[in-house]
This record gives sequence, structure tokens and C-alpha cells, in this order.
Amino acid sequence: MTPKIPPQDKAGILAEALPYIKRFHGKTIVVKYGGNAMTDENLKQSFARDVVLLKLVGMNPVVVHGGGPQIDDMLKRVGKDGKFIQGMRVTDAETMAVVEMVLGGQVNKEIVNLINQNGGKAVGLTGKDGNFIRAKKLLIQSQEDPEQMIDIGLVGDIVAIDPSLIALLDTGDFIPVIAPIGVGENNETYNINADVVAGKIAEILKAEKLVLLTNTPGVLDKEGKLLTGITPKQVDDMVADGTLSGGMLPKIGSALDAARSGVKAVHIIDGRVEHALLLEILTDDGVGTLIKSK
Repeated sequence: MTPKIPPQDKAGILAEALPYIKRFHGKTIVVKYGGNAMTDENLKQSFARDVVLLKLVGMNPVVVHGGGPQIDDMLKRVGKDGKFIQGMRVTDAETMAVVEMVLGGQVNKEIVNLINQNGGKAVGLTGKDGNFIRAKKLLIQSQEDPEQMIDIGLVGDIVAIDPSLIALLDTGDFIPVIAPIGVGENNETYNINADVVAGKIAEILKAEKLVLLTNTPGVLDKEGKLLTGITPKQVDDMVADGTLSGGMLPKIGSALDAARSGVKAVHIIDGRVEHALLLEILTDDGVGTLIKSK
């Protein structure tokens, strides 16, 4: 049961949010939605309400979602094991069919329904709609032998994003909900890391903020302490010394690219906290790590 907040405290909370609402009115906020926030019922509802509220106070939220746990569940059902290299899912043709079914169908529609049930007007998309995310095969560099490139299947590297479809939805007060699937020049379907898609969309839209929801408190130092504010240079150092590794690498790489390409602020926040999105954007006390653009 939610504890009762005295009326004066409620008024104080609303007053604290006012300068942030004014500052970000009319601005684009790209949100990567994933992790526990996508699987816990209370967190799912709080996320949907947060997105609707941001839209209603004049911001333009754009949601890009993952769906790793749901993909893993479906792969197990068909007798396949998920395999990852450097935080990227190895994707053969059979896995790609599962990824497209789960992300473009099940997960995308669930998020759209959640937002609509909470008073928003969400529209679900994949990068194949209007060919708005163009991709090519991604090859990743071997960590053991930098001269060797590893083929991980139908995993895409973004070639171009056409922002016109998202802009059209924004003008109609719709909330775009995007599954990270791209299309190749010969109409191949590519699985693209959702953090990478969110970062690139934030760059293309010249977003005010990119917010990445995670299953950690944010970026942690070697001692496991939360770093609330860091620069791109500090992130580079943490990757070089191994503090950041595994599944955090695509996330941090996207965050850095966005910060260096004009997105004013990138937030890596704890999606396990109810209303994490509102806490990070509309209050003085955030719930994660801010990567400053400079």
C-alpha cells in the first residue's frame, strides 16, 4: 500500500517539478525501456503512467524497447539457447524469426496497450515500417585478436534513420513505441541492440535527453559505488580498465555516442525503482548516472 503523503508535501513535489516541466516543454525525450521494468507488473504500470504524464505536460517521449527475457523464454520453448558475444545476441535465421515475432508482436503491442490504457496515444513501430531504420550486417572485433572480425548472424549496424515518421507521430500527439528491428538493402531483417537504436534515434532527433533504464543503480565504479555524474572521458577510462564490460558495453557505447553527437544529457537509471523516469526528469534527486555532453 502506498503511504499517504500530506497535502503540503504533495504541493511541494509539484512545485519542484515546475521548472523542469518549463525547461523541457516541447523537447524530445528518448527512453530505452528494458530490464525488470518490462517484467514486473507494478513497474510496467508506473512506466506507462510516467510516459503519459511526460506527454501531457508538453514533452515528446519516444520509447525504444528491448525484450531480452521474453526472447529467451520463447527460444527455450523452441529448444534453442541464447548466446551472447560482447553483450550482443548471436542471431541465426531461426533466432531472428523468434526475435521479430517477440519484439515486433508480443512486446511492442503490450507496451502500446499499457500506455493507451493509462491515457496516452501510443503507436507501435519496427524499423521496417516505412523502412525508417536502414541497417547492414554488424561484424564485431574480437577481443582476443583485434585483427579478427566476428560474424554474429543477422545482427544489424544502423546505416540511416529517417526521422520523418516519428516527427509525423509527434505532431499528432502520438507516442512512438519502437521495436529495434532494421531492414537491409535487400530487405533482410536485422536484430539491432535496443540501446544502440535508442542512442541513434536520440542523435537523429536532436533529443534533449536519452534515458536508458537498466537493472543496476546506474554506472558503478570498481568498488560498486554509484557514480551520479560522469564525463565521456571518464567513461572511456572505465571501459579501458575493465570497470565497464559485458552487457553494459553496448549501453555505454550508445550513451557516449549520443552525448558526443549533440544529445544534451544521457541518463542511465535504475528501472527497478517505481516512477524512475519521473524521478530522473522532474525532481532534484535523480536515480542513476548522468553522462554530461561535455
